[in-house]
Amino acid sequence: MRELERLAAERARAAVRYDRIGLKSEAAKSYREAIELLEKLIELTEDPMMRRIYEEKRRQYTRRIEALNEGVFEGGSSRASAAEAAQEFVVEKPPPVKWDDVIGLEKAKKAIMESIIYPMRRPDLFPLGWPRGILLFGPPGCGKTMLAAAVANEIDAVFMHVDASLVMSKWLGESEKNVSTIFRTARGYEASGKPVIIFIDEVDSFAAIRVNEVGGEARARNQLIKEMDGLLDKGRLSMIYVLAATNKPWLLDEPFIRRFQKRIFIDLPDYETRLKLFAHYAGKLNLDDDVEFAELARITNGYSAADIYTICMEVQTKIVSEFFEMRGEGDAPRKIRMEDFLEVIRRRKPSIDLESVRKMLEWNEKFGAY
Repeated sequence: MRELERLAAERARAAVRYDRIGLKSEAAKSYREAIELLEKLIELTEDPMMRRIYEEKRRQYTRRIEALNEGVFEGGSSRASAAEAAQEFVVEKPPPVKWDDVIGLEKAKKAIMESIIYPMRRPDLFPLGWPRGILLFGPPGCGKTMLAAAVANEIDAVFMHVDASLVMSKWLGESEKNVSTIFRTARGYEASGKPVIIFIDEVDSFAAIRVNEVGGEARARNQLIKEMDGLLDKGRLSMIYVLAATNKPWLLDEPFIRRFQKRIFIDLPDYETRLKLFAHYAGKLNLDDDVEFAELARITNGYSAADIYTICMEVQTKIVSEFFEMRGEGDAPRKIRMEDFLEVIRRRKPSIDLESVRKMLEWNEKFGAY
């Protein structure tokens, strides 16, 4: 699963690069390859939140291929209306994740409760206002996207899932105009009485300083800063929140960092959280009495939440595959034993580079703000 995600992201980034420089056939080919990989992920995943995200990205890439085939865009500019462009980012129903579905991350949940959920319930108790920008940083697969979706559901907000690499693509128009359009659309929803969560995934894609960046990248970053400053206008109490996620926070420049009043480290799960994750995922399986969640949690130090989910899913697949290979009919698969988990764990190493975790811990010491 993790390898499929990596390949899909790689093909999508290649498509955007080709699209920027006008190589339409190459862009369409890469978008199609990304879609094929996303379809495999949709088929394999049992996580409804991730399935919704994969489906949304597949829809975006499919629409872009259609536009390329129709020759909608010429000379690097878009003929699509601003409203149509913004709708690319609106997920009418966030992935069905409840607040209680987020396992662990207690510090992060407390910070979000204080910054978003309490002000939504009783804005009259916050005469000085409340934070509008929250940066979630940490290793992949540790719950950043799930947390954003959960808070959107908790406050019944419009959920705008923004892929930063797509914002930077010329096929939606000039990058800074994309940013402006997203916030203008959000203000429209807010005016109708709906809170809005703008979730910017991989925000380092356009909020980082690069030696070789082009003018559009700098303008997009400056436009985002300007829009976020507008949310902090002391004369109004906005119900638009920007949640941004990155696994490379050290790439962000300091003026951008300052716009996020909360900067929350989403760390690898600790022992207690791993214990709860195994109980949550493996608890749905038909287990033998010898399965010990405490031991599984102990030996998976360094594994992400996504890694633990994948371990449980692979154990399930192992037993079901064994059942069909033995041509079992009518009977149920055997119970899952402790050795089945240990076998999967022995051949499945953590997906997270511990050196990058060390860099995140250092960055958290310097910039973390709960």
